[in-house]
Amino acid sequence: MSLNTFPSGTLKTPYYYQYNLGIEQQIGTRGNLRADFVGTRGLHEPFQVQLNGYQTVCDGCFAPFPYQQPLDQRSGNVNEFRTDANSSYAGLQTVYTQQWGGLTLRGNYTLSHCLDEVSNGGLLAFSTQGLLSPLPGELRRQYANCDYDVRHNVSAFGLYQVPFHSSRAVLRQIFGGWSFSETAFLHSGLPFSVLSQPYIANGNGVFQANGASTVQFNAPAYANRLPGVSVYSKNAVTGVTVAGTKQWLNPNAFVSVVDPATGACTGGDSPVNCQFGDSGRNSVRGPHYTSSDIYITKTFPIREGITFRLDAQMFNAFNHPNFALPSQAEAGVPGGSIPARFGTLQSTISPPTGLLGVGLGGDSSPRMIAFQGRIEF
Repeated sequence: MSLNTFPSGTLKTPYYYQYNLGIEQQIGTRGNLRADFVGTRGLHEPFQVQLNGYQTVCDGCFAPFPYQQPLDQRSGNVNEFRTDANSSYAGLQTVYTQQWGGLTLRGNYTLSHCLDEVSNGGLLAFSTQGLLSPLPGELRRQYANCDYDVRHNVSAFGLYQVPFHSSRAVLRQIFGGWSFSETAFLHSGLPFSVLSQPYIANGNGVFQANGASTVQFNAPAYANRLPGVSVYSKNAVTGVTVAGTKQWLNPNAFVSVVDPATGACTGGDSPVNCQFGDSGRNSVRGPHYTSSDIYITKTFPIREGITFRLDAQMFNAFNHPNFALPSQAEAGVPGGSIPARFGTLQSTISPPTGLLGVGLGGDSSPRMIAFQGRIEF
């Protein structure tokens, strides 16, 4: 029998404190600088925890799970909904605008940090690496970077309207009415976790139900971090970096609690070796994001109040690839068995702007160029 439970039969309503402080200063006659400090504190946020897990590896292994049998042998899966999670966000947001004749510039920079125990409401993973169910009684150990924590975020916009004046109508038609604009985006990478392999030796492991049917490694089974070894490496690693991928994490910086070659704990099964790793939640980051869009516009006056406008639009104008988080984040054992594709970049992500829209999937391609004509009146 599987159960969904609630502590004391009730759930608390999440609530948030929001605060901000801003200052603004005019610079010269056409410049403006604004800075805002923005903060949010979330309390009683929801999450789920699986209470009836147990392990069959050894007495004292994989704490806090009991050995050989679940806490309540009458029940199978016991999933408890709780509202004990917290979150915090603090950000410094700056905006600068400037005009020089026909040139308009606007730049935005945000330095921020988001911390929580379970991201995205605890009910839906933000990414494939998101963890929703902390170990029983160990929620506070998950307090780390939010799944969507972006430490640095830069966006910039520039518009230049080419000034041209002539008494000759032909020259005005050719050289007048031109404008150029560019929008640029740059932000640092998203965090994710490095995990261990699941324990599978001799049919043993960590289970969630009464009966060895479901392996419970959707709990935060982190890998161990090797001190003094660089976390990131762009050099290809034989047997790990396969064709069509790009190495991002250093395979020699992490050790899986479970050896993928044997399915048992690295160094042998014992309470010392068979514990969840220390690398922690969201302790590494993926690659940064860079994209630029360029627009070239020419207007043709037809008669008073009616203009024909022709646009050339270039999305991801410099054809810069932006990679998603590694899909293989389960570590191996340096000097032994390391899974192929561990810590490698295999796919790209969609830009914030595009020609065809997110729903159609056309925005995931590289540079796209479009021409558009319209009559404005």
